[in-house]
Amino acid sequence: MDAQHVPKSESDDIVSQEIDFVTLGMFIIDEIEFLPPTPPVKDVLGGAGAYSALGARLFSPPPLSRSVGWIIDKGSDFPPACEDLISTWETSALIRHTPERLTTRGWNGYDEHEHRAFRYTTPKKRLTAEDLTPTLLTARSFHLICSPARCRELVTEIKARRSGLSGPDGCALPKPIFIWEPVPDLCTPDELLNCTNVLPLIDIISPNHSELAGFMGDSGLDPETGEISTKAVERACEQLLGSMPLQSFAIVVRAGEKGCYLARNGGRKRKVANAGKPRPRAKKPSALLHGGLQPDTDMEALFAGLLQDPEGTIAREEIEVDPGVERWIPAYHTDPSKVVDPTGGGNTFLGGLAVALARGKSLEEAAAWGSIAASLAIEQVGTPVLGKDDQGNETWNGVNVQERFEEFKTRLAFSAFS
Repeated sequence: MDAQHVPKSESDDIVSQEIDFVTLGMFIIDEIEFLPPTPPVKDVLGGAGAYSALGARLFSPPPLSRSVGWIIDKGSDFPPACEDLISTWETSALIRHTPERLTTRGWNGYDEHEHRAFRYTTPKKRLTAEDLTPTLLTARSFHLICSPARCRELVTEIKARRSGLSGPDGCALPKPIFIWEPVPDLCTPDELLNCTNVLPLIDIISPNHSELAGFMGDSGLDPETGEISTKAVERACEQLLGSMPLQSFAIVVRAGEKGCYLARNGGRKRKVANAGKPRPRAKKPSALLHGGLQPDTDMEALFAGLLQDPEGTIAREEIEVDPGVERWIPAYHTDPSKVVDPTGGGNTFLGGLAVALARGKSLEEAAAWGSIAASLAIEQVGTPVLGKDDQGNETWNGVNVQERFEEFKTRLAFSAFS
């Protein structure tokens, strides 16, 4: 499926390609209008689909590039230069020819504070779980950008359509990782309850600082400086985590020049050393057999119950406390002059984050992958330039991605990295 036409439904359920990442973000051709005297640019590869695929692709040189899946609906006005560019990435791009319509296009405009305005200039074509071929359905991670209600629908539908499928090795598919990026227009206090109801179904929610603040009815800015308030980010994450007592999801807040904030509930769990041993099904407290948490639920007893087998034979030393995560990861670029165009930086971050998690990296290391991916997306208008160095190694903007990551890792002195 290398940047070529693939039928919407594959002829059979044979899956031959391992897929680490799939995005259901739309492909959009952008027009970007800057403040004078910078001239506007047109026919730019864009949309959440393109940029999140880019984020995963940056850490996936061939042949690993084919583990990156995304969907492109190619209208009658599709620029040949865009198709040529996509083909150089060598991903598992599902390109569908739709000559009866125009390609989805969007206008982007920025003010002096880098606040973005966006509007569609042609009808959009939203992706659904039905658009995923059997190969794409086997992905280890899925990036969803949508409303809370639509997120619930997509997760449910993807899980249902994966039922009965197996991977290229013939084995059962592992539980996929769902990363949800809320749409800005519905990050409001009225949607907060819907948001919290979705959290048990996903693994990561990743709003930017403004979207997170929107759920809380706040601006997310420091009233004295007008800058992004790190305290407001931390406070909002604490409130969301408090609404979900059991460890079930993580929050990754993208906060521009402040970097990103990671927050994940902790809890008690079996030690990794015993993870491969058969474990009898745990008995649930009777109060929870027909519903969720109750106002008088004893959380300590609940955790203990979830970690007991029917005979109570799990030894105390087999249980460890997971302290959770509360950590800021700085942005890679500390010099504002390095940021040429922030368009797509957040989506690119999530592509890097998702593919890292799909390959077994910790949340902290995955966020660092995302930070490196975003750094390359914002250094120019449009996507970074793919090339090769004198040794034949892949480069983007003349940068070896792994070398930039190693330099960033040294800067962070991150002991959690493998």
